[in-house]
Amino acid sequence: MRVALLANLKKNAPTWEGMSPDHWDDLDSEKTVESIMAALRSRDHEVTFLEGNIELVDSLRKLKLKPDICFNICEGHFGDAREAQAPAILEMMRIPYTGSKVLTLALALDKPMTKRVLAYHELPTPPFQVFERIGEPLDPSLQFPLFVKPSREGTGMGVSAESVVHDETQLRTQIQRVFDRYEQPALVERFIEGREITMGLVGNLVGPAARRMPEDENAPRIFKGLHIFPALEVDMGKYPIEEAGIYTNRIKTELAEDFHYLCPAPLPETLVEDLRWYTAAVFRVIGCLDVARVDFRLDMHDNNKPYILEVNPLPGLNPGYSDLCIEAAAAGWTYEGLINRILDEAIGRYGLETR
Repeated sequence: MRVALLANLKKNAPTWEGMSPDHWDDLDSEKTVESIMAALRSRDHEVTFLEGNIELVDSLRKLKLKPDICFNICEGHFGDAREAQAPAILEMMRIPYTGSKVLTLALALDKPMTKRVLAYHELPTPPFQVFERIGEPLDPSLQFPLFVKPSREGTGMGVSAESVVHDETQLRTQIQRVFDRYEQPALVERFIEGREITMGLVGNLVGPAARRMPEDENAPRIFKGLHIFPALEVDMGKYPIEEAGIYTNRIKTELAEDFHYLCPAPLPETLVEDLRWYTAAVFRVIGCLDVARVDFRLDMHDNNKPYILEVNPLPGLNPGYSDLCIEAAAAGWTYEGLINRILDEAIGRYGLETR
């Protein structure tokens, strides 16, 4: 098949005076792009790379051969729904693509909106409040310690040891940092002290699947069509003490090549089954397609109760250290198998014929 790989390379990102040094931490490296292209070519696909920027429409039109499908990993550059911009272009041009659609990508990037959907479906996510002004009073139901982060960033941007706040002074200081550095509302949620777990999956729910959960609590748990990988635990004890046991932006970027993890995570089977169910439920109610990753914290003060932190419908695909790739490898998958399974899921959804 003719496949156009769409991505935003860090080296091609715009720059300006005074920009935050971590502004483009969620964009992809040349290594990732080259690895995905090699994986697709290993199955005899004809692959072309295109930068997912404002010139994407012209780039697609100028191709001698129109792609049969696009493999999309675009993070976008600007805007509250930047991850949804390339898919929106593809839908206007009626070109199939891998991964979740416009609404899901816009929703998942907005952490507070995602949490509202999860809460509506009674899926466990930490209680929270969104701050748009520094002087807004803290909701009396929220008790310290609390966790502060930007509302619409990925790759742990804005997350550091200082994100955990223990009093009003620390809270206001951290909220102001979010305002100053990221120019967006601050998400403040109850800090869940405990183990950090991530669950990755590929596939699609079989048959009609509404974005709601069954009202009957005894209804069968639906996994059909989804392949959920082994749970991965970030081994926080192996990182410098100044990271304070938090999966920080520094761990995800500066220390990424020296990633410490346990996969499969040493967890009781009953807990793993609950994590699998919550992962499938999040995939369903957020409307994910083909691939996703769901991040959890286990409350050490409440019998390791899982709390959903966020969902990533565009999980990292660096073969060396991305969570999803490590989880797939733990399940016995090759990197080539993972990348092509994502593509095949999309091909199946669109009813395209393979050569």
